[in-house]
Amino acid sequence: MLTLKGPASFEETIKKSRFIAHAAQVESQAESLEFFESVMDPQANHNCWAWRISFQVRSSDDGEPSGTAGRPMLNVIERRELENVMVVVTRHFGGIKLGVGGLVRAYSGTTAKCLDRAGVVELFPTADYTIRAGFEWAASLHALLTQFSAQKLEESYENEGLVLKIRCRESDYSELAASLRDACRGQVKIFRC
Repeated sequence: MLTLKGPASFEETIKKSRFIAHAAQVESQAESLEFFESVMDPQANHNCWAWRISFQVRSSDDGEPSGTAGRPMLNVIERRELENVMVVVTRHFGGIKLGVGGLVRAYSGTTAKCLDRAGVVELFPTADYTIRAGFEWAASLHALLTQFSAQKLEESYENEGLVLKIRCRESDYSELAASLRDACRGQVKIFRC
């Protein structure tokens, strides 16, 4: 799954109209609303937007002729196969009408340039696990977690030994679990949180 590396913005003037695009990674509709409210300009003529979150899509032309803003922006997101992404393009009208084709090109072009600035990163499905092992296995556990690029979420010590909560790629789990069992000579418990 591809998403944005980070937030980005891009601005350009087309026939005296100023187009300002903002893009960010969003994980929910609530986050998309927060992002929209943080970047929209109430003084602008139009604040058009598009998002794709967990394979659901939405867009808005915000008063532009139907199909000339939100949908073209969404098409750019979908063509790039991006997920959990929102783009908001604000337009300050400059007095010259762009026509239907001009609006489509302006909104889709501004969106594309903004997404280019953001960069793309591939996300992998992850899951959280708890690992329990004796204190004597701590060094081996930490080395394997580093080797598998697992993220340590929490580490605690109990009477019986070490307790780690980790996050790793689901695709790495079987190999990581087998390596942990080998390194700890079977004296480790691993279960999904």
